Amino acid sequence: MADSVLYEVSDGLATITINRPEAMNAMNIEAKEALREAAEAAAGDCAVRAVLLTAAGRAFCVGQDLKEHVSLLAEDRRSGAGGTMNTVREHYNPIVRALAGMAKPVVAGVNGVAAGAGLGFALAADYRVVADTATFTTAFAGVALTADSGVSWALPRLVGRSRAAELLLFPRSFSAQEAYDWGLANRLVPAAELAAEAAAVARALADGPTLAYAAIKESLAFGADHSLDEALEREGDLQARAGASEDHTIAVEAFIAKEKPVYLGR
Repeated sequence: MADSVLYEVSDGLATITINRPEAMNAMNIEAKEALREAAEAAAGDCAVRAVLLTAAGRAFCVGQDLKEHVSLLAEDRRSGAGGTMNTVREHYNPIVRALAGMAKPVVAGVNGVAAGAGLGFALAADYRVVADTATFTTAFAGVALTADSGVSWALPRLVGRSRAAELLLFPRSFSAQEAYDWGLANRLVPAAELAAEAAAVARALADGPTLAYAAIKESLAFGADHSLDEALEREGDLQARAGASEDHTIAVEAFIAKEKPVYLGR
């Protein structure tokens, strides 16, 4: 895996760090491929029970590396190939699918600006711990593009369709406090405490009942687009699956014994 994205697994917690601080973690081809590889590795590794997505330096991710992008567009014009924008399908879509769809919780530790695709990566997480100095922006219309990286799906579900339309049509930076007030940030912390707080949240989830968390993710995603009756049926299926897990038995026995459960993630 390229140095532009770091990947480490420790005691069931996978930490993915976007590592281009000199470029405010802008996504060039190398970084996109490395982030896709890391997200898919975490999703497919049964030893990983939670994921922490964070970034080095003062930015979380400012989205597409426009310096590389403009050179690729020029090459498209020269060659007539026109493949530059395929990066959405080749890179951004698989990254977001892996983060949002993996059967384990994902925590985003947002340390600084999250723009464009960087905003999409943060929204793909299940829980966002945000530094009080962080900022967000949709950015897309500012470079004559539309939303990608799942922003058109996630943003209106978090902040409402009207506000999402405003932010996409008239992109501006909005603060960590606004993000918290709108329900986009789950936890707002002083910048100096961000790394420790995000790691603590991710560690707590890594030590928790993994199959139950997977079922919660699935039920929330299903319920967003289905009727109440359909959601009730899916809840029944998921609850049966969770109830058959070793962790459920461990939790019930610990509750009766008035002890703290030690989950196995199965």
